Amino acid sequence: MKGPIPVLCIGCGSMGSSHARAYHKMAGFKIVGLVDRNPEVLASLSAELGGLPQFEDFDQALEVTNPGAVSISTYPDTHARYALAAMRRGCHVFVEKPLAETVEDGQAVADLAKSTNRKVLVGYILRVHPAWQKFIELARTLGKPLVMRMNLNQQTSGSAWLWLKHLMESMSPLVDCGVHYVDIMCQMTGAKPVSVHAIGARLTGELMPGMYNYGQLQIAYDDGSVGWFEAGWGPMISEEAFFIKDVIGPLGCVSIVTAAAQGSSSNLEAHTRTNLLRLHHAQLDSEGRFAAPDEIFDMTDEPSHQELCDREQAYLLCAIQEDLDLSDHLRDAVNSLRIVLAADQSFRRGEVVHL
Repeated sequence: MKGPIPVLCIGCGSMGSSHARAYHKMAGFKIVGLVDRNPEVLASLSAELGGLPQFEDFDQALEVTNPGAVSISTYPDTHARYALAAMRRGCHVFVEKPLAETVEDGQAVADLAKSTNRKVLVGYILRVHPAWQKFIELARTLGKPLVMRMNLNQQTSGSAWLWLKHLMESMSPLVDCGVHYVDIMCQMTGAKPVSVHAIGARLTGELMPGMYNYGQLQIAYDDGSVGWFEAGWGPMISEEAFFIKDVIGPLGCVSIVTAAAQGSSSNLEAHTRTNLLRLHHAQLDSEGRFAAPDEIFDMTDEPSHQELCDREQAYLLCAIQEDLDLSDHLRDAVNSLRIVLAADQSFRRGEVVHL
């Protein structure tokens, strides 16, 4: 395809607007339309980007704009349907995580991408983050088994809490946030997950029946590694220890050390910031003292949240232009989805789920 790739952006909320800004500044893409159910949000983003065609219906927008790529940043219950519809019209796809609501739908997206040779990139933003890639690299030097401890709790109110309640109409924090960090754990171990167990709690009556806004999962891998992840959303969630990213192995541990100046747990920018990595060596000398000091990796010049979104869309453009094979990426996306959905099943059944 000569010239910029026409891209249709679906969803104009916080993530959708960031991705649209990324496309807008790239010579390789040209936004041909914005889609959102909220006319005010739609009009605001359109005005910011110089006045773009606006639609409130996805199918109509797809028909009218005839894009070469579709960017999907809607609620998770539409991700698979929109991705499949876009590929059937010959479009490449960027889709925010999680890929789908079910493993079967996620696999259907991966299968259609393969059979049509369409590029599908899932929004695992930490995969384009240099500090997080360094975190994974250092974790792999700690020996086996690994103990991986991660969480992301969000104390929210106002419009942020309203948005999260809408999100919980389709999935819990354990699933929506969990796919990110389970994906990180799987990259660290390179091992096969064999079982998952989860607990959770419904801390408010504002949710739809059967939904819970706090969850914790534990994964066991076939190399003996174990992983723990915790996520909670709402005005009642504690601000203490809301950002734990810590990996332990026989040879030591590596941790993301954050700064209190980042702000509250509801700050989207703080969710990807690392500030510094601390690598601790477990080796002792002949007198039983630590043989080497901790190593500090300064990450204060890391990309902002918007810059990370820019990197995601630059990678999508590269995948399209250079015909990169994204099948491993999609396999990993389906795998992490399988694990967190099994965790949700574990919570609801009150039993360990063997994968």
